[in-house]
Amino acid sequence: MYPHRVWGIDTFEKNIYLTFDDGPHPVATAFVLDELKRYNAKATFFCIGKNVESNPGLYDRIIAEGHQTGNHTQNHLNGWKTADEVYLDDVRLAARSIQSALFRPPYGRIRSRQVKKLSVYKIVMWDVLSGDFDLRISKETCLHNVLNNTGSGSIVVFHDSEKAWDKLQYSLPQVLEHFSKKEYKFLSLTL
Repeated sequence: MYPHRVWGIDTFEKNIYLTFDDGPHPVATAFVLDELKRYNAKATFFCIGKNVESNPGLYDRIIAEGHQTGNHTQNHLNGWKTADEVYLDDVRLAARSIQSALFRPPYGRIRSRQVKKLSVYKIVMWDVLSGDFDLRISKETCLHNVLNNTGSGSIVVFHDSEKAWDKLQYSLPQVLEHFSKKEYKFLSLTL
């Protein structure tokens, strides 16, 4: 439906693409990095510019440990509710701290005309949403969302944020263990 957005990776290999939105966060991102290291897994972190400015050491650690980063705006703006120039300025502001050709719109909400004006980026969406940010679902439901819907080439969204913390710390280790036992690899996005 939206051909200029990446929803999954076309592959026959057993590769999964974990992504983490909204960090870096001092507790959640450090936990994620530690868990990824345990499984020799790589991931992609879609960072908010103001969080990178507040946590530069964590951002540097993400890069140093071989993960990919992407722009997630400076202030987590909703593209459907924000004037185009304000939205684009916010993306440019984040780009000062986040050097990446990848972009994910917060909430997955972006207008087609905004996409056209961000043509220097690959717009990365997802095919599996963990729901870790949703206060209405349990941590068990979050885990099952990922286990039951992920396959080869899936782009999975978690959040390294305060709001998602309880579900993230419960779900991520189990996801990594489950798919590692099935001989999947966890890769960062290189589009």
